[in-house]
Amino acid sequence: MCFDVISNSPEETIELGRRLGSQLKGGEVIGICGPLGSGKTHLIKGIAAGAGAEDSKQVNSPTFVIVKEYAGRLDIYHIDAYRLGSIAEFEMLGFDEYCRPKSVVLIEWADKIESALEAVDYIRIELQHGGETKRKIHIQNIGDYIAL
Repeated sequence: MCFDVISNSPEETIELGRRLGSQLKGGEVIGICGPLGSGKTHLIKGIAAGAGAEDSKQVNSPTFVIVKEYAGRLDIYHIDAYRLGSIAEFEMLGFDEYCRPKSVVLIEWADKIESALEAVDYIRIELQHGGETKRKIHIQNIGDYIAL
């Protein structure tokens, strides 16, 4: 199933993420793509809040540490693939170990490592600039149990 959504502000992007995160059951992998400044981290803040992250205000891009973990109703693993130089580097992170029934894996810059995700049934979200604060958000492969 696919959805196309227009967000007119960072707050709307966060709220979309919150709605999505509140419906996650665990075991999901979400690949988030888009250019710099397109709202990937805002969306992830919302997903983390909706999935019950205990301190979702602390969610930020893990560019320098590569992986951040947020505890809550579901364990959230936030991976930033921006600085990864190869698929091998991604695989060395132990991606398979993060994929558990009570966890959600959020991958920022997923387009950089998509070939490593071919065997995974993942939700793909692409954000595009549509103006200064407007974003076009395309969501693919979303589960039937999620209503946005």
